[in-house]
Amino acid sequence: MSLTHERVRGDVADVLSEPPAEISDDENLLDRGLDSIRVMSLVERWRAAGVHTTFIELAEHPTVAAWWQLISDRMEENR
Repeated sequence: MSLTHERVRGDVADVLSEPPAEISDDENLLDRGLDSIRVMSLVERWRAAGVHTTFIELAEHPTVAAWWQLISDRMEENR
């Protein structure tokens, strides 16, 4: 199963308990209240979907745009 930009945004919104439309691509998600436990839950969700990321990779650039770029690059590498 592959991830989509919408799914990444939706997963972030889900762990933040907010509507996906309220999460912008370039917003710092740590400032939005995303903590380490929630970041790890995203790592696990996306690993279950077949995309391997790490906490450090996500924490370095905590935006939907950066995460989508990382995830889409990984999916491309695995083709």
